Amino acid sequence: MLDDAVDTPVHDGRPGAAGRTRTQCADAGEPPCIPARATHELTEEDAVNDHHPRAADGDPTSGAGVATGPAAPLSQAPGAAPEWWRSAVIYQVYVRSFADGDGDGTGDLAGVRQRLSYLRDLGVDAIWFTPWYVSPLADGGYDVADYRAIDPQFGTLTEAEQLIAEARELGIRTIVDVVPNHVSSEHEWFRAALAAGPGSPERERFWFHPGKGEDGSEIPTRWVSEFQGSTWTRTTNPDGSPGEWYLHVFAPEQPDLNWGHPDVRREHEDILRFWFDRGAAGIRIDSAAQLVKDPELPEVPAHPGPGEHPHVDRDELHDIYRGWRAVADSYAEPRVLVGEVWLADRARFARYLRPDEMHTAFNFDFMARPWDAKALRESIQTTLDAHAPVAASATWVLSNHDVTRPVTRYGRQDSSFAFASKSFGTPTDLATGRRRARAAALLSAALPGSLYLYQGDELGLPEVEDLPRSAIQDPMHFRSGGVDPGRDGCRVPLPWTRGGTSHGFGPDGGARPWLPQPAGWGELSVEVQAGDEASMLALYRRVLATRRAEPALHGEGFRWLDSLGGAALGDDVLAFVRGGTDGAVACVVNLGDDDVPLPADAEVLLHSGSDHGGGASQPPTRLATDTAVWLRA
Repeated sequence: MLDDAVDTPVHDGRPGAAGRTRTQCADAGEPPCIPARATHELTEEDAVNDHHPRAADGDPTSGAGVATGPAAPLSQAPGAAPEWWRSAVIYQVYVRSFADGDGDGTGDLAGVRQRLSYLRDLGVDAIWFTPWYVSPLADGGYDVADYRAIDPQFGTLTEAEQLIAEARELGIRTIVDVVPNHVSSEHEWFRAALAAGPGSPERERFWFHPGKGEDGSEIPTRWVSEFQGSTWTRTTNPDGSPGEWYLHVFAPEQPDLNWGHPDVRREHEDILRFWFDRGAAGIRIDSAAQLVKDPELPEVPAHPGPGEHPHVDRDELHDIYRGWRAVADSYAEPRVLVGEVWLADRARFARYLRPDEMHTAFNFDFMARPWDAKALRESIQTTLDAHAPVAASATWVLSNHDVTRPVTRYGRQDSSFAFASKSFGTPTDLATGRRRARAAALLSAALPGSLYLYQGDELGLPEVEDLPRSAIQDPMHFRSGGVDPGRDGCRVPLPWTRGGTSHGFGPDGGARPWLPQPAGWGELSVEVQAGDEASMLALYRRVLATRRAEPALHGEGFRWLDSLGGAALGDDVLAFVRGGTDGAVACVVNLGDDDVPLPADAEVLLHSGSDHGGGASQPPTRLATDTAVWLRA
């Protein structure tokens, strides 16, 4: 039915196919060989600056609940599966906006626990939680004050342990966030360092510097912060005189740790054990390529070579992650390390994914590409090429809590994503965006590797772009002088029911949600969509169920298709096959203006534009623009 002619074949990601052994991949002295790169690569500016726009999300809180003890280890839980993460569907929960269990207007762990059956029925394998720890929230929780306690607005450590255990009983694993580059300025270590003064052992855990010039008034370096501006803030001595400077690659409230200090390494390995002992199946590592700094503190070269940047992708990082991998592998069911690694150099990127370091790393390049066949194909091929030599599994994601939702983004004339281009009043065609988002769901779910799904995308929620200015809380908006709309539009609390004071986000009659829900939000709710077979929710449930049921979609084999049913496919069509000769699955996506004919004998498994597949009486004969289909190959 489908043609055998293919384009560039891709290794299936396993050590034998990639032609390298575990020992060869783990060799620290030589980066793995990477196939020739595609023409597009992230620039250094993309890799380091544009993709870390975090900022304060709320008011400081204090105190935390007390835990009763660690949960049962994963090895005791049912359904343990080796290398489950290679093809897992991982659902991102932004706790504040998922579900409000206590009615105070803010999402919490109680709300998540109440909705675990929804996630089970959706068909996810794991939940990734953005930071839920005690934090002043100067950067949305990415300024951690205490890794061993839950922020009181979300719940208690006991509740977190119960959530992890309850989710696992439903077959859902938990991944937690770790932010190793820095801590909060309210962390006990930093407060002790400020109190101890210059030259103290407490300050050696951070990057304190006396400053340049005779009076120390000049900043130590001219490194640029991820949030723009200087990366150095000067302290004040007890007598009121100017003191030393301290380094913060992000915000002043996030002092960078000195990873050359043994206390820092020991503490973070203990943090990993703390959460692994409580049942967490893995961790997501924030800004994973930025921990280590050149101790000489040189300026950033105009064109740094591999490993030459003073605070990005230092070679010393790999020894740190080998230590973390040893911790993860020490459990009966090994835990998983997921890195946020933004690097333009694909060979350097692959080094983090060698068999004795991280298991996977986020692939935001695919997410940022426009709805264009050439751009998406290039991103897919480049991603697979980078992962194959180290036998690593790729990751695919369409959005997260920082970026414009797909339904809105794909309806714009420029459907790519970049923080620098965000502005008020950018028009979108939601009908087009919704059609493309449905097709993108089939595309991303058919690719080899793990799939990340941001909460609400399975409902087809659009970006809320008409929030009252008085309701906006994201400091990105305020730091831009009101030009940037910020990220609150993708963080509006989820609608669970058609009616109610918060559409089921919290108990009826409870406090208003922390961000206002727009008119018509209830029509996109879980309650409404659950009974509509043509809804986005119904589509996602079919996609994830079919993905789970089809063995061809579990492996990492992949090949491009040149033609379909004897007809050549144009440049505006993406088509590929997963699996071998028996039970293979083909994914075809039409991004062009003209319909694409489907073979007369095609067995349709899924279609993004209708309920075709799963017993449909009249399978489609043509694939319309901006639609996708899964076929039995």
